[in-house]
Amino acid sequence: MNKLISPSDAASFVKDGMTLMIGGFLGHGTPERIIDEIVASGVKSLTLIVNDTAFPDKGCGKLVTNNQVKKLIVSHIGTNPNTGQKMNSGELEIEFSPQGTLAERIRSGGAGLGGILTPVGIGTIIEEGKQMIQVDGTDFLLEKPLRADIALIYATTADDLGNLIYMGTMRNFNPLMAMAADTVIAEVEELKPAGELSPETIHTPHIFVDYIVH
Repeated sequence: MNKLISPSDAASFVKDGMTLMIGGFLGHGTPERIIDEIVASGVKSLTLIVNDTAFPDKGCGKLVTNNQVKKLIVSHIGTNPNTGQKMNSGELEIEFSPQGTLAERIRSGGAGLGGILTPVGIGTIIEEGKQMIQVDGTDFLLEKPLRADIALIYATTADDLGNLIYMGTMRNFNPLMAMAADTVIAEVEELKPAGELSPETIHTPHIFVDYIVH
């Protein structure tokens, strides 16, 4: 199967009302070309599962700025003033999840688990509406798994099959998100023929990747 598609082809998979996971940390390790095409498409009412909303003109922040997002599941929004303004005006629903908890919720979604138990957030607004479970006398919050219709991720190097390598901190949420969505599209910097990547250097195996944007 030829997995190579164009950025506009990638954006065409995204429909109104879908839930997207988008990799990156303040835009580092984010598939910018695909996001630009989604912005141009005008698709709306998206739910984004992201670590942060980057900046107004960078990363998934461009989708927030362009009024294409209805809900965020996110660890922080402080670097994008547009996100805070939309939250305060009621235009945008935001579910805050502590960063480590967010990562584990995505991981559990990819692994087929029923959720995770964590003490993080007990006694704060994070616990509101969540189930408390006691284990050996200690209270934990049940944090439910997260999955998405589409994960948009970014890798430094890939081969034709879709095996991915991330350079340095570009790794961030990308490997976890590649396991937790129905369709996974990877934007990559460098594309090599199958067989040229050493197996021990691969971070995300090709079985998780449906399409590649070079």
